[in-house]
Amino acid sequence: MLEARKPEATMVTDKKVVAIVEDDPSMLVGVGRLLRAHGFVTEIYTSAEAFLERSAASDATCLILDIHLGGISGIDLRRRLAAAGSRLPVIFMTAGDSEKIQKEAIEAGCIAYLPKPFPSRQLIDAIRKPAS
Repeated sequence: MLEARKPEATMVTDKKVVAIVEDDPSMLVGVGRLLRAHGFVTEIYTSAEAFLERSAASDATCLILDIHLGGISGIDLRRRLAAAGSRLPVIFMTAGDSEKIQKEAIEAGCIAYLPKPFPSRQLIDAIRKPAS
C-alpha cells in the first residue's frame, strides 16, 4: 500500500510542490510519475484523512484531488481547507463525471476540473496556470 510521502530533502525547493490525493494506486503512481517527469516535486496521499494529518507539514503549492475517495470526499476536503482559510489551488479529477458533480466541484473552488481519463497536457497546463 502506498503511504504519504514528503519530498526528499535533497530535492530543489524552488520547484512547484504538488500534493496528490488519490485512492487508486495505479492512478496515484501514474500522476506522480507524470508530474515528476515535468519537473514537479510531489507529495502523495492515499486519502483525504492522510492529507489532513500531514497538511500542516506540507510544502504543497497546488493540490490535485480525486473527488470520489474512500472516506472524506475530495469536495469535502476542499471545503474543509477553505473553511480553515486555505487558498491552495485545487485541481479536481474524477472518473464519475456528471453535471451535478462538476457544479459541486466548481462551487467548492477549483482551478480545473478533469474527468478521467484526461490528456496529460491538460493536467500540466492546469498546474502551471497562474493563480487568479
